[in-house]
Amino acid sequence: MKMGKNTVSIIGAGAAGCFCAIELKRRNPQMQVHVFERGTKPLAKVAVTGGGRCNLTNSFADFIDNNGRYKDLNLAYPRGDKLMRKMLGDFSHEDTMEWFENEGVRLVTQDDECVFPQSQDAMEIVNTLVRLMRYHGVELHLGKKLEDIEEVDEMGYNLFFNDEELPVLSEYVVVTTGGGKAPFLKSLNIKMVEALPSLFTFNIKGAPCQELMGTVVEDCVAGLGGTKLKARGPLLWTHWGVSGPAILKLSSYAARILAERNYEGTLTVNWCGGRHEEEVRHDLMQLMTANAGKNIANVYPTLLTQKHWTQMLMQCAIPLTQRCGALNATHVNRLVSILTAQQLAISGRCHYKEEFVTCGGVALTELSAKTLEHKVHKGLYFAGEATDVDAITGGFNLQAAWSMGYAVAKALTEGGF
Repeated sequence: MKMGKNTVSIIGAGAAGCFCAIELKRRNPQMQVHVFERGTKPLAKVAVTGGGRCNLTNSFADFIDNNGRYKDLNLAYPRGDKLMRKMLGDFSHEDTMEWFENEGVRLVTQDDECVFPQSQDAMEIVNTLVRLMRYHGVELHLGKKLEDIEEVDEMGYNLFFNDEELPVLSEYVVVTTGGGKAPFLKSLNIKMVEALPSLFTFNIKGAPCQELMGTVVEDCVAGLGGTKLKARGPLLWTHWGVSGPAILKLSSYAARILAERNYEGTLTVNWCGGRHEEEVRHDLMQLMTANAGKNIANVYPTLLTQKHWTQMLMQCAIPLTQRCGALNATHVNRLVSILTAQQLAISGRCHYKEEFVTCGGVALTELSAKTLEHKVHKGLYFAGEATDVDAITGGFNLQAAWSMGYAVAKALTEGGF
């Protein structure tokens, strides 16, 4: 394979890599842009994200202030929020939506602020990107595993692939590989942050998981014992433990802490949307008084299901035949405690479907915050999951891919290439 001068090689045909390739060719059609993918298909992860529907971005409604500026991005991006503020300033979520809509993809924003194609089909996004790469003349190479990269003075980089006898010379290289791992960078002595799971569910020991499997509480606040980390949202009981947006957010915030603790610890759950004990006690007493003659098993807060309430009563050692009006102070205290701060024992983790996300990758201190070029190895760029940037669920990870891919394309084309 002959390459060399005026060539950009992108390693990884994921969201960041493919988007960057398209933008490069749009900005400078004379560029020779090659995308190398170790797998057999491009955009394989995009095809399964959002349960196969592709949550391609978010409205960022919870992260924009009254002046239209991004705020609290650390709650969306536990690692890399400062960099993402710069990236979004150049290519925002609104730019992403406009970009895809201009390509004929109709979008819909859900009540939870997640943005999906109206077709609810991730393959519409995949096919759009593949079509554009083909149209603009991007060269896509599948089954190409990069094993080593060597810097060549004044000429670029030699790329050593698994099935090539001779190295492939490329003037510029953009690394967009997923998983936060890039063993081929070892010879360049680039500082890497250890790759660890970032989005996962919790195994819970000793809880009535089987009995509550499938039960959802729509507004919870989940926290990790011994830390100030908390996350709010729906929580789902599974046969192994707990899942849902609240848990996935918390796992992202606490990814490194939980890894250090071998994925063990205490999960504290406020089942009442974070409301304080006094307010919960007041509402509970009103409910019990209004239904004084009824069995407590049949009278429960509307935020819970009867099955969930029954399990709470059993854990509080309150007879299911107890009359609401006969509850004593001890019973009330136990119920208020379990409603506002139930403690569950975390005893491991599980992958979250196919959308497995990691934290870790190239340390951000190694990169230019504007161009994503390596500070020492000129002409070598990084984007997407290859960097130590990751996000909670909701379209934020894909938005990072679009924004970072755009930033690299802009840097290469505006740099006189």
